[in-house]
Amino acid sequence: MSAPNLFQQFAEELTQRLLRPLPGALAHDRMAPPMRRSFPMDPDTIAKSSEAAVLALFFPAESTSDTAELLLTVRPEGMSNHGGQVAFPGGRRESNESLQETALRETEEEVFIQASIIRIAGALTPLYIPPSNFYVHPFVGFLDHRPDLSVTSEEIARCFGVPVSRLIDPDVSRITPQKWNGEFHDLPYFALGGEFVWGATAMILAELTDSLPVRST
Repeated sequence: MSAPNLFQQFAEELTQRLLRPLPGALAHDRMAPPMRRSFPMDPDTIAKSSEAAVLALFFPAESTSDTAELLLTVRPEGMSNHGGQVAFPGGRRESNESLQETALRETEEEVFIQASIIRIAGALTPLYIPPSNFYVHPFVGFLDHRPDLSVTSEEIARCFGVPVSRLIDPDVSRITPQKWNGEFHDLPYFALGGEFVWGATAMILAELTDSLPVRST
């Protein structure tokens, strides 16, 4: 099967998978930072948070040995929220748009991929992020060609693609000691693209990778 057909098959299988019950909190908890437990996350707190949306965007893999790659971004060090961290394209919802429109608009603004050429497959489980007080809605989409990863806005330091085979490799899931309130805790993270991927991005990635088609390897 040709590479475009393999990517299309991957997209169709993942789209169907997203229609079924998702791993949700079980996947999130696997990569949750231990300090997350120290924040209030009751329904009233979440109800008062700001809504945001992000996009997990897949595109055809550069290598013929893989099927698809996932787009990730690195925030500039000087940003007030999550500076220097790996993230999905996304941001705060504006009052006149749906959450899906937010994810598409923010992707276009941050990495200059036109919203009109992205196909949305479905959504993952929303996630509350205490430090920034955002309730984030992750969407999954597909782009039929490889984007120019060198073109980004001022909100992005760089972006990179991660092959699906790397995403589902058990070796990328690791633990490192992290000091919090004077004590060391085990902090789970993903080692991807030479980056330390942790926090909300890692939690969303955990659910996404648990939902990937098995044959994508």
